[in-house]
Formats: sequence, structure tokens, C-alpha cells
Amino acid sequence: MARHGKKYIKAKEKVDPVKLYTVDEAVTLIEEVKVAKFDETVEVAIKLGIDPRQADQQIRGAFVLPHGIGKSLRILVFAKGEKAKEAEEAGADYVGVEDLVERISGGWLDFDVTIATPDVMSIVGKLGKILGPRGLMPSPKVGTVTFDVAGAVKEAKAGKIEIRSDKGGVVHAPVGKVSFGRNKIKANFLILMDRITRMKPSSSKGIFIRKVVLSTTMGPGIKVDPVSIREELKEFELAA
Repeated sequence: MARHGKKYIKAKEKVDPVKLYTVDEAVTLIEEVKVAKFDETVEVAIKLGIDPRQADQQIRGAFVLPHGIGKSLRILVFAKGEKAKEAEEAGADYVGVEDLVERISGGWLDFDVTIATPDVMSIVGKLGKILGPRGLMPSPKVGTVTFDVAGAVKEAKAGKIEIRSDKGGVVHAPVGKVSFGRNKIKANFLILMDRITRMKPSSSKGIFIRKVVLSTTMGPGIKVDPVSIREELKEFELAA
């Protein structure tokens, strides 16, 4: 059984485990339950009303949060010729094809985002068993297989996140750092919730957003009321 320190226990005492907090209450409380000395990441876990066993109900997508995520991402681009040059000029950290495939095959994974041009995917595809389970395989569905490598690199640097439902029908995603303050965290959070709400599969019946929990890296979870989220989205003029 996991044992928690005094700071965590004290922080947890501030959170009612039964209460469903409004969006404003939750983002305000986030600043009060910070446990670590470092600038903790603010994360959200969303339980969806989907059957993850059905291919047409799996949720996956990517988009840029307005205030980024407060993390400098290491970008790797698989590209040749002019596209490789474009990637380097856009700020990619690693650019190449065969040399990078060889390094990754040998166990090197010192990067956060992978982008590839369509013409080299036949080579990159060999890394599926390595990159796939880690969520690092380039995919046209999230815009990481593209000839617009410069645009993809800039989006990633700007705070583009990729979301994907897991086997339990849950989506996990970062929405910033505690140091962002409540307004920026709230804006990022609402953008995330809006995008996920719009992804509801037509085959998914009933309530789509079942449970939402906001937390910091080391802190306790804060349950957010889905009704409050819908009301905020309407006010934020993001809901469909």
C-alpha cells in the first residue's frame, strides 16, 4: 500500500472526496494543493462513455492549447532533402531517416514528439512496435504525418498535445503548470473539454463525459462537475 508524506496528507484534507467542484472552484483549489517544490504539471483525467473495444469509439486527436503546456518538447522529424532542411529551420531537435531509425532500434528514445513526411513512412513503419506503445508513432490522424513539417514542428513547440483514450475509456492530458495561474489553466482546460466533447462518436450512447478529475503531478485529485463544465463551455462560446 502506497504511503504518502505529510504535505500530501495536508493537501488532501483540503479536498472533499465526495464533492463535485465547479470549474472555478477546481482551478482555484489546484493552487492550494500543490505538494512538490518544483512547478507541478496540472493534469486532467476524463472518463468517457465509450466502449474502448470498439474501433469506432476510440478517441484520438491533437490540438494546440492557447497557453501551451509549459514544457519544452524535444521534436524528432523523419524527413529527407528540402523537407529535412525545413524541419531544422523550424526548430526540430533531431532530423533524419535511416540514422534515426537505427538509433531508435538500438533503444534511444530521448524525444517527446515524432513527425514524418509521407514518403518515408515505409521506413519509419519498422519502428511501430517500439514507438506505437509509447504513443510516439507518427500518424496522419493527429497531423504528424505531413509534408508541412515546418508547420507541424511549430505547432508542437507552441504546445500541441495529443490525446488518446486508453483501454479503460479514459483520456489523460496536461493542461499547463501550477505557475500558469487559474485563468490560463481554466482556458486550457475548457479548450480541452470542448475538443473532446466534439469528438463524441455517433455510436456512443448516453452520457459522454462521465467523470473528470483535475490534479497536479504530486497532488490529490479534484472531481469536477460535468454540468459546470457544460455551462462554462456555453459561456466561453465554445460549445457546438
